[in-house]
This record gives sequence, structure tokens and C-alpha cells, in this order.
Amino acid sequence: MGKLDELLVKYEENMTDKLGIKKVDKDLLRAAAKSCGPALYRKDASTVSSGDAAELERVKKNFLIGKLGLKDSPKLDEAIQEVVDTFGSSNRNKHRAIFYYLLIKKFKKASMFK
Repeated sequence: MGKLDELLVKYEENMTDKLGIKKVDKDLLRAAAKSCGPALYRKDASTVSSGDAAELERVKKNFLIGKLGLKDSPKLDEAIQEVVDTFGSSNRNKHRAIFYYLLIKKFKKASMFK
């Protein structure tokens, strides 16, 4: 099993056991993970720091606007906050791939990753 596959197993377990997500779209999770690029394999870059406003702004600009093609609006900030709330603000392991997966689902953009 490759590194990506190992991470995907870990992410899926995290989603079902800790976040209470009953059904995980494995193909979409894989696509979300791949969209992270090499950041997925660097400890600091593989997670999203919800306490860092600049980090959340990067998620908005680089992923939601840049990758998903959404227009900047308060809805983007609200969606990011929803995802933070899903993880729980005290959860330090907000894995970037899961974070992106949840945003993709929120904005119904899964078709972009097929």
C-alpha cells in the first residue's frame, strides 16, 4: 500500500469515527487529497490551522476561489467556519484533505473531481 492509500485509510477512519460522517465518498476523498499536492506529505502543511486567519484566507483564495472557481462572498467564510465547527475548534488535526472534501461537498462541486 502506498503512502497516499495509507493516508486515505487514516482520513476515512477519522471522518467516520471522530467526525461522525456515516458515508464517505472514497473517490472524492482521493481527489480532494490529490488536490493538496505535496502538502499532503508535510506535517505542518497537511493540516489547516483554524486559529490562523491568514491560513483560512489562503484556503478561501487558493482552494474555494482558485480551484473551485467560486466568487468571493461571505458564504465562503461561512462555509469555512462550518467545516471548522464540524472538526471542532479544539481539534488540532484538521486534515487538509478532509477539510477540502467537506468544502467540495458543501458547494456541490464533486463533479469537478470526477
